Amino acid sequence: MLQACLDTPVVKEVRVIVRRPLGWTETKLWELVHTNYLDYAAVTEAFREVDACLYCLGVSVTQVSKEDFVAISHDYPIAAAKMLKAESPGAAFHYISGKGTQAESRTFWSKVKGQTENELMELVGADCWRPGFIDAEPSASLSKLYALLRPALRLLRPFQSLYVDGEDLGRAMLEATRESLRRRVIENVEIRKLAERFGALR
Repeated sequence: MLQACLDTPVVKEVRVIVRRPLGWTETKLWELVHTNYLDYAAVTEAFREVDACLYCLGVSVTQVSKEDFVAISHDYPIAAAKMLKAESPGAAFHYISGKGTQAESRTFWSKVKGQTENELMELVGADCWRPGFIDAEPSASLSKLYALLRPALRLLRPFQSLYVDGEDLGRAMLEATRESLRRRVIENVEIRKLAERFGALR
């Protein structure tokens, strides 16, 4: 998603909140190193006078405790949304949940993310994204299983409801911002259509 933002002239500046510097040198990239994702007071400027917040922080329920999963998947994005509302009340907030998310689910991760979706839509009119398999280069933080399965999962590309390219997810968020979509749950098929519209218009 970061690459999608950097590649298009539609985006004039990209502010990223990171735990460690990325080491990238793009002129329109502004990095803010920060470690407390429950309190963004030290990086208020990241949220000031922006058009959108693409909230991409997440973790697999298999990698952390239930308590940490709730903090990362619910508490962190709620804190970010509150800061965005204070500093850029008209901005779009995009939250990545995942395919299969449901607030009424009996599955722990699905319920947590579904409840977070509902709260974010109430708080800031968030768009909540439910992609299928996101095809992106594995990073150090991703599980080894992802790297092993990626070649097989890429075979899902023809299926509109199951696969999305990582940069296309970013392009879809930019298009949703441009179209002023708000308070929406956006499934994988629509994600791919939004990305196509962005590519046709930029």
